[in-house]
Amino acid sequence: MSPASDPATTSTPPRPGVSDSYFRNIFDAVKSVAIGMRVTLKYCFSKSVTIHYPYERLAFSPRYRGIHEFEADKCIACDQCAKACPVDCIYIDKSAPRKIDKATGKATGGELLRYAIDYQKCMFCALCTEPCPTVCIHMGKNHDLSSYSRQDMVVDFAQLDKEGLRTPLPLWAKKENGIEWVAKERQRILAGELATPEADIPAV
Repeated sequence: MSPASDPATTSTPPRPGVSDSYFRNIFDAVKSVAIGMRVTLKYCFSKSVTIHYPYERLAFSPRYRGIHEFEADKCIACDQCAKACPVDCIYIDKSAPRKIDKATGKATGGELLRYAIDYQKCMFCALCTEPCPTVCIHMGKNHDLSSYSRQDMVVDFAQLDKEGLRTPLPLWAKKENGIEWVAKERQRILAGELATPEADIPAV
């Protein structure tokens, strides 16, 4: 047996680059952790921008679209809003045709039996407000419609009108909690007042 073929004298040479890639991986891992920690520390000691809702009121952006506000006494049940709705979430029933009395600006004729919006489907696109000939439906400023059941997500504005409301009263506004802006919002809704044009862009 020649020395070249003797197993005792032969050895496998190390693969080139194995140790280099091992240490490169360690370096990359430490570097990525350092970058992540730098970002974390940057925001850890920066000033907080969190809104302490509901103790602090949320600021609305221009043209904010919230839960609808509805003036039933101006609605002629023409179904234009329901036809414009891309998700078919508006349901209207009337006992007879309705029309606007030019002297009073109010709807006369048949009774508005139902004007319901299913907020499980509504995507707040505001397309329902555009074709309304009497401008009786508006996008409101209320962003919260929490409820305990799916049935509560279907709001019948015709029924709310009988209670003197233009928009549903949120759960957080039904209970006295000593928060000033919540008390004002509850008072506004119970009085049947429309939302203020807060943060809206003025017409040109």
